[in-house]
Amino acid sequence: MNYLETLQQLCAVPAPSGFEARAAQAALALLRPWMDEAYVDKMGTLVGVRRCGKPGAKRLLLDAHLDEIGLVVTGHQDGFLRFAPLGGVDPRMLPDREVLLLTQPPIPAVVACLPPHIQSREEMDRSTPIRELYLDAGLTQEETLARIPIGTPAVYRGGCGRLGGKLLCGKALDDRAGFAVLLDAVERLAEEELDVDLYVLGSTQEETHSTGAIAAAYAIASNWCVAVDVTHGDSPDASRDKTFPLGGGPVIGLGPNCTRWMARRLDAKAGELNLSVQYEVMAGSSGTNGWPLQISREGVATAVLSIPLRYMHTPIETVHEDDLADTAGLLAAFIRHLGEEAPGDA
Repeated sequence: MNYLETLQQLCAVPAPSGFEARAAQAALALLRPWMDEAYVDKMGTLVGVRRCGKPGAKRLLLDAHLDEIGLVVTGHQDGFLRFAPLGGVDPRMLPDREVLLLTQPPIPAVVACLPPHIQSREEMDRSTPIRELYLDAGLTQEETLARIPIGTPAVYRGGCGRLGGKLLCGKALDDRAGFAVLLDAVERLAEEELDVDLYVLGSTQEETHSTGAIAAAYAIASNWCVAVDVTHGDSPDASRDKTFPLGGGPVIGLGPNCTRWMARRLDAKAGELNLSVQYEVMAGSSGTNGWPLQISREGVATAVLSIPLRYMHTPIETVHEDDLADTAGLLAAFIRHLGEEAPGDA
């Protein structure tokens, strides 16, 4: 797979939580060639199905979310716009940031900020709360009222590009990088016979409440699931105890949200492939869709497989191409002969 081309297509589409329709259509076009069936469900989640044709086959669900963090307009004031966050927006990232208001057609705007010349020392040393920030679309009060209604969503402007030789950088890589990995994995398995029915989700609203994954998992009633998401990558100012080196390989989740035999299978398959992997101990919730997927219906055996990503929830999220390819290769190996090799009581 050409990850740069795929992520340029996916990340260019604005799709904050609750407003993912365009991203679902873009992802559907990429997924459909590898599935027997692909559709968008009532929650806006993309669902792909590849049936193995074996009577009584068990179901494996793979999930990566399509939504991104964003903003939503809450009011108008003298031509400026008040707003609230959609998902985990870091207020430090906002002043002087370019955003795109998702009207028809979209309207560019900036987050208003005070220049340092007229800030007090106290103002310069603190992060401005979102409740004190405004969007400036360059319009009058009458124009904003007419063209930008309350409830209009917005996202950071940008897409995805190359950073150096092997890094990819842009917005919404959390978690469209994960969806690209799912595409790569199913493409690798395209000519192979499977012994499970494979379901692929591009789920919605993970950044706000995981509702897309919750609803889809209930409908599919899978036997096993793998949540593919991002985790914190290394950076100069980050604790090495809480981050993972980019280029260091996929990160296998360990903890109560991660069924032990599935984590061990991922580890064993990595050994067979001679792939470097990393391990993340998740003492409680994994912070991914793996958490709600695990307790769907009467419970589902769950694995969490993560991609190291720098600068999470910013417009400059960064991943390593080798980590993407290795995660896809590991996931494909995990799926091969799963129905035959899974524990009998799984």
